[in-house]
Amino acid sequence: MATFLIKTEPGDYSYDDLVRDGRTSWTGVANTAAQMHMRTIRTGDECLVYHTGNEKRIVGLARVVRGAYADPAHPGTTARGEPRRVLFDIEPVKPATSDAATLAAIKADARFADLALVRQGRLSVMPVPPRLDRALRTLAGLD
Repeated sequence: MATFLIKTEPGDYSYDDLVRDGRTSWTGVANTAAQMHMRTIRTGDECLVYHTGNEKRIVGLARVVRGAYADPAHPGTTARGEPRRVLFDIEPVKPATSDAATLAAIKADARFADLALVRQGRLSVMPVPPRLDRALRTLAGLD
């Protein structure tokens, strides 16, 4: 099982919205690098949900209930025969019980220096290396 960090603007779709809906398709991601990571997402993987904007923190944990599949809103294939865009479906697992997993705290902790959240601030979907997964969950109160 892999862990990813997925970013969302809470005014557009928040973790509370995910809890209310019970399940959602993670759509609207056009960035090529983010799409590359999305193609590797499988059923059973988990996602740390991160709010952008004024919050800038990990707010909850979600589980992938349907791995990457072709986005019907963006038909077509790439030169390699892959769907032009993919999406995946998630359901909520639990909200963060700590407000400590802020971007500032993550950037200040040397353990996270190589985390894509720190190095590539605009990337909206990124893998979380196994060696950092537990530390991020602990910081957010998700363990």
